[in-house]
Amino acid sequence: MKESKSEGYQSTSPKDELEEMVHEDDTVIGHAIKWSVFTVLSLVIVGYLTFVLLKPQEKRLDPIETKLVAPEQREIPGEDFVPKVKFTDITTVSGIDFVHNNGATGDKLLPESMGSGVAFFDFDGDGDQDLFFVNGIWWPWDIEKKPELELTTAALYRNNGKGEFEDVTQRSGLDVGLYGMGVAIGDYDNDALPDIYLTAVGTNRLFRNLGNGKFIDVTQQAGVAGDDEEWSTSAAFADIDNDGDLDLFVCNYVRWSREIDFEVNYTLVGVGRAYGPPTNFEGTFPYLFRNEGDGKFTDISESAGVQVRSSATKVPMAKSLGVSPVDIDGDGWLDFVVANDTVHNFVFRNNKDGSFKEMGGISGIGFDNNGMVRGAMGIDAARFRNDDSLGIGIGNFANEMTALYVSTPNNQLLFTDDTIIEGVGPDSRLLLKFGLFFFDYDLDGWLDLLTANGHLEEEITKVQKSQSYAQPAQLYWNCGGIPAKGGFATVSSAKAGADLFKPIVGRGSAFADIDGDGDLDVAFTQLHGKPLLLRNDQALGNHWLRVKLTGRIANRDGIGAVIKLKSGDVTQWRLVTAARSYLSQSETIATFGIGTDVRDVELTVLWPGGGDRWCRSPSSTPHWWWNRINPDGLQ
Repeated sequence: MKESKSEGYQSTSPKDELEEMVHEDDTVIGHAIKWSVFTVLSLVIVGYLTFVLLKPQEKRLDPIETKLVAPEQREIPGEDFVPKVKFTDITTVSGIDFVHNNGATGDKLLPESMGSGVAFFDFDGDGDQDLFFVNGIWWPWDIEKKPELELTTAALYRNNGKGEFEDVTQRSGLDVGLYGMGVAIGDYDNDALPDIYLTAVGTNRLFRNLGNGKFIDVTQQAGVAGDDEEWSTSAAFADIDNDGDLDLFVCNYVRWSREIDFEVNYTLVGVGRAYGPPTNFEGTFPYLFRNEGDGKFTDISESAGVQVRSSATKVPMAKSLGVSPVDIDGDGWLDFVVANDTVHNFVFRNNKDGSFKEMGGISGIGFDNNGMVRGAMGIDAARFRNDDSLGIGIGNFANEMTALYVSTPNNQLLFTDDTIIEGVGPDSRLLLKFGLFFFDYDLDGWLDLLTANGHLEEEITKVQKSQSYAQPAQLYWNCGGIPAKGGFATVSSAKAGADLFKPIVGRGSAFADIDGDGDLDVAFTQLHGKPLLLRNDQALGNHWLRVKLTGRIANRDGIGAVIKLKSGDVTQWRLVTAARSYLSQSETIATFGIGTDVRDVELTVLWPGGGDRWCRSPSSTPHWWWNRINPDGLQ
């Protein structure tokens, strides 16, 4: 340090004396370091020699040859075991003249490829299932160019109880124009009248059932419109807090606008601009609306923990197309399983305090068996093995197998994809699966699986010879009731009739008993075309039981309840929910096939939040009967 920069400092030694002292100190330090290094090296050498000399001699192990064993697979029986059950196309003869409009005029905008949903529900309370179709509209910029383009709306058809329908759209108040996508049915105000929630590209709509065949738009009063810049898809009413009223979960797909779509500018070689995957579109957040019990909802999406961000980019992750409200862990509180397109599927576990924990990855439902994401569309949940294991079925993109996630015996929160083991995987790979649900079409007491299929791009065959735009449905018969004891067998047109497998650009799908004969009929929506209504003409002589719940403390339709039926050696479960498939809703009545061996039937209803009620059929049970469970004062 120089004196000029040291105020008040005076050296007590001359400069040369100070340098000499420093030199002497360096010499001492140098000697010390040399001896230290020598000592350390000596200790290291001694330690190493000691280790080598004293190290116990290892025994030589002979190599053991390990053979890799493939997972055990069921031997799926041949088609000889599959019963013959014909489905008949009654679309035209039943009075259905609806035609879906996707608004396409050549721009190839992504929403035009996604289709819309269908719902079965009893809107007028007369005991039979009516039919509702969601529709799109022409884009506003196209209407400006072509004012002659007519308004297209949703369609409501009233069932006369025989499977014959009358169009009552205009007098119902549902003839409104919106670019509709999905539909959710639920009695949100518990007045015994089912209400309609429509999702859309833009503002969503809630229509309250007035009870006189008319509906009124209560969207703004209820607070469930959402953002007019969002694109909502599937939705589900479910009681998340067990307070007796229905809350509302709404899937949102991607951040979309016409301008964004043209910026992405997806193209196919040999085709040009085309409908592409959502890969290059930013994700979104779903909505979760809590029902306050006074006709109004509160958006709790953020506080509830359903807004998931990418860990890498921190942007919204969800690209959701399907949702299933189901109690995955059996604690009496509804959870949500969400099917995401090209990002991992979500599992929102209910924390019982108004919040949820996302656990799609650790549950096994988020990815396929290789840890990869898929293009997930429709979804349904069911105990299709007739045991305590829960199954989650998800329809995936072309060249991806349908997923069948099944909970493990010792851990209800851990799932494995058993689609190959169950016999569904290979046959499902080729087609593009949208609508998907479980139902017992032959009434043998085992839940079967049906998918509605269709591609995005009209000219896909030009670039993929194995693909087609219109595709047949796929039906899988559950083999659990025969000696094979499990697995699914693919059903052909020889067993189910050609009408079921007509190639269509399938999207939404739903089921209901439309004619009161006990078996389940089917409806498919078709992109920019006519739907397909199929009557189930099974004549196997199997008996059946249909159960409709009426809640008093729980929500009116008993959504979230589990109904267990024991007949002989077989136990069946039905999950009461309307939200199934893709953009669609099926009837909430639970149908149990009992087969030909009718014994005493024991029925147990496990209500959401806990509590149960059971009854037993009399010994003189007729072959065909209806049982209405009405737990006055209990649930």
